[in-house]
Amino acid sequence: MEHPKHVVVVGCLIRNRAGEVLLIRHPRRGWEIPQGRVEEGEDLVAAAHREVLEEAGVEMNLGPLAAVWSMTASPASIIFNFLADYRGGELRPSEESLELGWFSAEEALGYVTHPVNLDRLRTLLAYSGSVVYRAYAPKPYQVQVEAVFSSI
Repeated sequence: MEHPKHVVVVGCLIRNRAGEVLLIRHPRRGWEIPQGRVEEGEDLVAAAHREVLEEAGVEMNLGPLAAVWSMTASPASIIFNFLADYRGGELRPSEESLELGWFSAEEALGYVTHPVNLDRLRTLLAYSGSVVYRAYAPKPYQVQVEAVFSSI
């Protein structure tokens, strides 16, 4: 029996003290929250901190897991999304973030146009204490399974 293979991704909706949301502009996907692949042997928390530092140049205090997405098309991916608070550092672009900035929730929703990333942003902005799960096909974006899990 062949073992299944999945790409594991972690993303963070980071807010500053003014309640603004950090967005980066990725070269291919456009505006989105900081996110990226978890490296082999790396845990989710370490990957979240590393990705945010690499893509935005800032540090954050990681909060709750708010949503999990499962992309069912190849390469199959599991995407863990957390909420976080800005801790410090200066915004700095990278190869993966051509531009970045702090935006109100309304502005952020206007900048993010990729269907999957827009759904993620909307879901994370609406977080109410329960973890949302969605399995989806990417082209076109279509949610196949949805569930909400309340915390214990």
